[in-house]
Amino acid sequence: MDPPTRPPLGPYDYDLLVIGGGSGGLAVAKEAAALRKKVLILDLEAPSVRGTKRELGGSSLNLNSVRKFLQQTSLLGKAIQDSQKYGWSFKEEGDLDMCHSWSRLMEAVQEQVKSRSLELKRELESCGVFYLSAGGEIVAPHTVQVTDMYGRKRRLTAETLVIATGDRPQYLDVPGDRQYCITSEDLLSLPHPPGRTLVVGGSAEGLECAGFLSGLGLPVTVVLQPDLLPGFDQKMAQKIENHMIVAGVDFRYHCSLAKVEQTEGCSKDVLSVTSQQPSEGRRLTVTIAYKEGQSKQEDFDTVLLSVGRKACTSDMGLQRVGVQCSQHSGRILVNESDQTSVDHIYAIGSVQHGRLTTTGLSVHAGTLLARRLYAEDGILCDYTNVPTVVLTPVEYAACGLSEEKANLTFGEASIEVYHSYYWPLEWTLPARNKNSCYVKVICHIPDRERVVGVHVMGPNAGDILQGFVAAMKCGLTKQQLDATVGLHPGSAQVFTSLTQTQRMSEASMVRGNC
Repeated sequence: MDPPTRPPLGPYDYDLLVIGGGSGGLAVAKEAAALRKKVLILDLEAPSVRGTKRELGGSSLNLNSVRKFLQQTSLLGKAIQDSQKYGWSFKEEGDLDMCHSWSRLMEAVQEQVKSRSLELKRELESCGVFYLSAGGEIVAPHTVQVTDMYGRKRRLTAETLVIATGDRPQYLDVPGDRQYCITSEDLLSLPHPPGRTLVVGGSAEGLECAGFLSGLGLPVTVVLQPDLLPGFDQKMAQKIENHMIVAGVDFRYHCSLAKVEQTEGCSKDVLSVTSQQPSEGRRLTVTIAYKEGQSKQEDFDTVLLSVGRKACTSDMGLQRVGVQCSQHSGRILVNESDQTSVDHIYAIGSVQHGRLTTTGLSVHAGTLLARRLYAEDGILCDYTNVPTVVLTPVEYAACGLSEEKANLTFGEASIEVYHSYYWPLEWTLPARNKNSCYVKVICHIPDRERVVGVHVMGPNAGDILQGFVAAMKCGLTKQQLDATVGLHPGSAQVFTSLTQTQRMSEASMVRGNC
């Protein structure tokens, strides 16, 4: 819905002006409008370095959808192989050699993202939220200079401002990275399959992309720069790594990307990231530097960077009005109420400094913020026990503390870790990966073995975890978990019969080695 052109009735043009159309910004705007406030949301993000356009919904909603589509693509390829054990066969013998159409996947995903963006705009209109495809720069207290896609400018005022501009993949600033590398935003904008791919970075995004491409049968190499799944439970991260190694992904350790350049004799137009034409024999020469001081050159078709994300807070005028940001990341410092150092400016989602960022958390925080502002509701967003999921081929989901963080917080002697491998029933017929699926529950012994961390690695791990998230909010203990009736033949029943602890497993290994 376009903003009105009539003069405002009060001292400000709007009660609430939201800069950024990510999941948190959309949530706070819709909730405020439902509480009968006049709301405007601005959303106009520049395309990626490669030229990939962003739709309404931001990095969280759109990227999460793409992540799930990529994982499902990989899983379906494996399911086709498993189907023979379930009695399925192709009418012609040679039809079992299935081929994958990159262009059909790319078109279907891009169409879905565009459709979702249109649906979001209709939702805003039905809620009474005014929307402008425009950028916003804070030029004075309560005042935003709005610039539309044609460069036309005007100033609007609002009693309250919310920053929800999200973040974007960052680059390493090594020779050739911006010219020749892509990020996760660009992967499904490639007009052809990426071929032999180097994934730089061991983040969740990087491993998800590596798992997807490996599932298509493409050769994939991962340079762990800087670490494997930083911030996640490292024992779980190693299990994910082991599964991917078995699946054929090549991991490189103690090294970093030093340079990306054209293979000699290839056309610059062919290898430039602005090229939109597929090309046979398209290659990039990559220099990888090792800690020992050595370097090695290898050829790849595609180099995908997944080395972290940077908040979209530059050129917004935040310093002009006194909003404090982290000098390193550009993320905004906020208090427990999501309020910045300026009392009428708030920040939601991945622009916040030092907090977990997930789509669900951003939506929840945005909704609660609107209720605190306009419904006299004092409930604060709880940033502890936030569930998260890594959509690798064997999915990993977690809530609460990692084992490392639990030991650091409470002391190793006060922590008991219950764990078990399990074999999903649907994997038994095709005899798939018997010891790939795993769960562990981390308990604080002095507090009646209260559950402080739940980790699960297996099919639909995120869906399995969701119910345990609610239970943890209610103070779930190991005794209550043991008293729960398991649902057969589902995989989640493994949580109700955990008796083996890591101490017991480690003691058995020691005795076995004697």
